[in-house]
Amino acid sequence: MPQLLSLQQLPFSQACENNKQPILTLLAKWFVNRQHVLEIGSGTGQHSVYFAENLAHARWQPSDQQHYLPTLQARLDLQTSPNLQQAISLNVTQPWPLLLSDVDAIFSANTLHIMSKPMVEAFFTGVGSVLVNSGSLVVYGPFNYQGQFTSDSNQQFNLWLQHNNPDSGIRDIEWICQLAQQQGLTLQEDITMPANNRLLHFTK
Repeated sequence: MPQLLSLQQLPFSQACENNKQPILTLLAKWFVNRQHVLEIGSGTGQHSVYFAENLAHARWQPSDQQHYLPTLQARLDLQTSPNLQQAISLNVTQPWPLLLSDVDAIFSANTLHIMSKPMVEAFFTGVGSVLVNSGSLVVYGPFNYQGQFTSDSNQQFNLWLQHNNPDSGIRDIEWICQLAQQQGLTLQEDITMPANNRLLHFTK
């Protein structure tokens, strides 16, 4: 029987801890009538457990690439929220799980600048294929506007990203909206968030 990890042994993101409450304030408004939320790129699971606990009316479905699932699921196993689902494997460039057929909301934080451009395109194609009509997509992270960084810190962050992976980088909001529009998604709100991030709310 595998040894259970304690909360202190699990991967931890300070950024998740810092931004979860400001994000929740808006999700509570945008997801008030949503029943099944898919989170793409759940990472450490900190957002998953916090949002599931505070949005108890909706099933919260964490997901990530297969190699992140053991520690992600370990955090989920320490929670008792009945609406928090078992984590599933999701690689945006591979066929998306069939069980996602009734998703009416999708949330993803700090993922699009990590992905390559083809992966971002695959992300939106997948979102378009599983999100029901009138559903919501909410994306959190840094974005550029008219090809310009919104802060010096974002410019430095982008250099760090591309040093670690030349295919990553902060994406232009105009390109993101174009990809969304190709999937029938319209940007409804673009909200300024702490630490030079944005929260984008699309509806289908």
